[in-house]
Amino acid sequence: MMATNGNNTCEANGDAHATFSNGGVDTFPKKSLVANGTSPQPKPQSGAADQAEGFTFSHEPTIEDIRRLQAEFTDERNWNQFHQPRNLLLALVGEVGEVSELFQWRGEVAEGLPGWSDTERENLAQELSDVLIYLVELADKCRIDLPQAVLRKMALNRLKYPASKVHGSAKKYTEYKD
Repeated sequence: MMATNGNNTCEANGDAHATFSNGGVDTFPKKSLVANGTSPQPKPQSGAADQAEGFTFSHEPTIEDIRRLQAEFTDERNWNQFHQPRNLLLALVGEVGEVSELFQWRGEVAEGLPGWSDTERENLAQELSDVLIYLVELADKCRIDLPQAVLRKMALNRLKYPASKVHGSAKKYTEYKD
């Protein structure tokens, strides 16, 4: 597990600050944190009406906020010497493996994770957070503006997978014909 698990907890106080157990303090709007320091979670959704509504992430923290918080966390511990691109990539792969372990032997898992306990959902949230933290830090060390790279990649994907040609198909772009 990533070193930040259990060591970088935060709790919200009344003046919209998150106090981190590592001693740092950050400011977020009050709506972004609840009493235990986590972002509010939407209720599980099911049915056609809920699909139209859809799931959304909270607006904060931003990817830049996450990058900055992790950079501060790493700097405070003098870990930059260990957090080079290769090491971060290997750590990221390890964390993806930990996410995989949570799904192993379950068969297909439906959207919204029906039947998962609160503890299982929290374990998944922590492991996915580790993946995101390492991904953002790797992008930072490689000087990749991740939000802009995502927009460019999505534009390329629209060209490679035009909806009119691939609608309802899981084939790779090299497998369909004009």
